Amino acid sequence: MLDAAFQELGDGGYAALTVERIAQRSGVHAATIYRRWRTIERIVCELMVDISAEVPLPDTGALADDLRALARSIAAFYAEPRFRGLLEAVVSAAAREPAAADVLREFFEERLRLAGRMVHRAVERGELAGGADADEIMAALGAPFYYRLLIARRPIDLRLADRAAEAAWTAARAGIFTRGPQDAKPGNAELQSAESQDAEPGTADLQSAEPRNAEPGNAGGGR
Repeated sequence: MLDAAFQELGDGGYAALTVERIAQRSGVHAATIYRRWRTIERIVCELMVDISAEVPLPDTGALADDLRALARSIAAFYAEPRFRGLLEAVVSAAAREPAAADVLREFFEERLRLAGRMVHRAVERGELAGGADADEIMAALGAPFYYRLLIARRPIDLRLADRAAEAAWTAARAGIFTRGPQDAKPGNAELQSAESQDAEPGTADLQSAEPRNAEPGNAGGGR
């Protein structure tokens, strides 16, 4: 059934995708599809989960090479027009249907968890510091693709893949994505600022007032 949905999406786009058309192509009764998925939005999100799982997660023995291999796999995936159309459909579906958004969020969380193993292995090999944030590194790798596809609406190529991988690797090596003490306590900087203000409330006003209060009537005593 999901294969039929994918073919329909490729033929007519998301706007023309209906349960009835999927049923006709797949041979599955429409009522059965409605009982299982309920909405088109849920179908396309599950389709994204099913198809994207085919993108391999590399283990080359070096994080720079892992990132480059993964970036190139992503580029190859979205080079297919139907996969680009699927991404656009999923984004639209997730915006319309909370349940579909939940499916998509869970999928990406799982993919991040799996891809994060590359970073954990790099930490074990001594390539990165122990506080390296796997989620942030993977987000840095993926962000250029989704900007190019959804915002700039330009094609994906290997040059983009290699530059995204190199940027993520360089930033990771520089410690940009390394958790520090401030990350352990959210809002720490704001808290310290507030504490310094609360420690001596009105200090400036108090100091300004002290000379006037030290010798009351002094100005009058000079007459």
